[in-house]
Amino acid sequence: VQLVESGGGLVQPGGSLRLSCAASGFSFSTYAMSWARQAPGKGPEWVAGIYSDGEVAYEAAAVKGRFTISRDNARNTLYLQMNSLKPEDTALYYCATRMGTNGDRGQGTQVTVSS
Repeated sequence: VQLVESGGGLVQPGGSLRLSCAASGFSFSTYAMSWARQAPGKGPEWVAGIYSDGEVAYEAAAVKGRFTISRDNARNTLYLQMNSLKPEDTALYYCATRMGTNGDRGQGTQVTVSS
């Protein structure tokens, strides 16, 4: 399993970012996938999950209405569109296989929301 995240960076409050996760080494289209994040000094937080057929399974209350998870099974890629970003969204974001935070995961991409 290989998962490579990209798209993070420094953004001002209220801004947007789109994260991508390129998957390889497994049958991506048959797996549920998740985005999770970990802020400094805190434990992992499940952000959103999506089933293999594209049905969204979960969005954390803290991001509901602002973040959207999606996937392109033809491209073996998972996405997270993040709008109206807040300073409290600052964290290392990573994609993972299966629902939750315990699947195989990538190295992550840093998102920093600051003015």
